[in-house]
Amino acid sequence: MIPASFDYVRAGSLREALNALAAADGTKVLAGGHSLLPMMRFRLAQPPRLLDVSELSELRGIDEHRRGARIGATTPYRELLESVLLKERFPIIAECTEGIGDLQVRNRGTIGGSLAHADPASDMPAVMLALDATFNLRSKRGKRSVAAREFFQGPFATALAEDELLIDILLPPLPKGAGTAYVSQDQAASGYALAGAAAVVARTRRTVSHAVVALTGVGEVSRLIGSTDQLVGTGGEPEVLSRVAAGAVEGLQIDGDIHAPADYRRHLATVVVRRALEKALERAK
Repeated sequence: MIPASFDYVRAGSLREALNALAAADGTKVLAGGHSLLPMMRFRLAQPPRLLDVSELSELRGIDEHRRGARIGATTPYRELLESVLLKERFPIIAECTEGIGDLQVRNRGTIGGSLAHADPASDMPAVMLALDATFNLRSKRGKRSVAAREFFQGPFATALAEDELLIDILLPPLPKGAGTAYVSQDQAASGYALAGAAAVVARTRRTVSHAVVALTGVGEVSRLIGSTDQLVGTGGEPEVLSRVAAGAVEGLQIDGDIHAPADYRRHLATVVVRRALEKALERAK
């Protein structure tokens, strides 16, 4: 397929990028392009102009931030995998990233592009929810911060305004001794998650003191599950994990599609939640 015609602008500075977005004329931001360009080829997206921000150094990089980390929006997946800081403090990010796309996608695709695209079956939104990340946004009008838990609003829909740019992601430190895990069951051809779960669990004297799980791939938007409250205050016994996993899909609207019927996807959700919790508990110190 051939995309519809469009104008192309490469931003030489952050100011140029924000000026280009200020018109709110349907301009789409291009970083790695692995989400946007396929949609343009099938004319599912027909932006009048592409704004290339891939060369803006201020949008790239991984740094320590208040005992946590800051990740620039245009940082490619490859750098997430190579970061010693992330491996030490947030190993779930590397665990998730290893399963994203192929080598070419991981070399060019960016974390910010994936988050702003908000594909319901993408992996990283669930991880950001479980880590309680914050996204910094900028426009000519000013700056604002949005919690990941308020950012994803629907399929391919986020809190980003048309004139705003995602600048970076801030990750707070994990609870002391927390274990993390990301488990997904992928669709074989596309590699997208039929169901994926990101878990963060901490113990205090063998008792679970913190438990968070976020699901992706099973609904219109990645979301936290409420049943993890049942895990806090327990020892993480198998029967408790079974209850939490079974409760993970309660109240969720899960639809079937060409890749999986609703009942099968619902079952997969309970499986990945339990496996993610088991791994996180094993890794909790």
